[in-house]
Amino acid sequence: MSEPLVSIIVPVYNGERSIERCLRSIQNQSYKNIEVLVVDDGSTDHSERIICKYADRDNRFRYIRKENSGVSHSRNVAMAAAKGEYFQFVDCDDWLVKTATEEFVRLAVTYQCDMVISDYYRVCGRRIYSKGCIDAGPVITRMKYAEYMMSAPANFYYGVLWNKFFRADIIRRFSLSCSTKLDWCEDFQFNLEYLQYVGKVGVITKPLYYYVKTKGSLVDTQVNFQQTIRTKRILFDYYRDLYKAIDLYQENRFRIQMFYFSFAHDKIKKIRSA
Repeated sequence: MSEPLVSIIVPVYNGERSIERCLRSIQNQSYKNIEVLVVDDGSTDHSERIICKYADRDNRFRYIRKENSGVSHSRNVAMAAAKGEYFQFVDCDDWLVKTATEEFVRLAVTYQCDMVISDYYRVCGRRIYSKGCIDAGPVITRMKYAEYMMSAPANFYYGVLWNKFFRADIIRRFSLSCSTKLDWCEDFQFNLEYLQYVGKVGVITKPLYYYVKTKGSLVDTQVNFQQTIRTKRILFDYYRDLYKAIDLYQENRFRIQMFYFSFAHDKIKKIRSA
């Protein structure tokens, strides 16, 4: 297997309680040909000290400091600076299975996939849920992927960035970026745009990522009904355009319009104790 450079992008804002665990899981990845771009979004805690410790000891880590402007802008800054052939995203509250990057690379390279998606663990205190939606694979077409997504468009599995693996040349060629105009669901907009340029999708039907939902997050505390409808309206245009591009819209337009009534959730596959 060839060993392309993978750019792992980690946006951080006041992550002193969790960033050590996150960065350690990246440093300990079985796949070694990585660069890690850690973007400090104007943290006011001790995040900088922790990040710099890794950057000083491991030349694969790069510390990028900027004024606070949100997670989307942080990711965009990192993508612009990244040199890898593939992009992988990790949030600072979360961590990776040791073989995560290696398994993403193996499937992407072996089958020439434009995107790879995996199941993930949802961490709730001492309980850990395994979550995923697609049981087919290891490779499916974009059309098949869109058919799966149609049944649960608001599921985290499809909407987030951190359980996916992206080709950097597609992002660069079509100047794709995360929206700085949305307060939430900006991940889903990026994914919908990216999918318009995808041929084959790799599917890993085991969890590679530990996701920790943080209490008091923006979505939990600040997003009201009006904001939800506004965001849905913006996203629906991208959602509809994707299905039109693959000739699935007309025959499924009523199912697709159900996106307006779908809300973010996780599909539980199994549960175990931490």
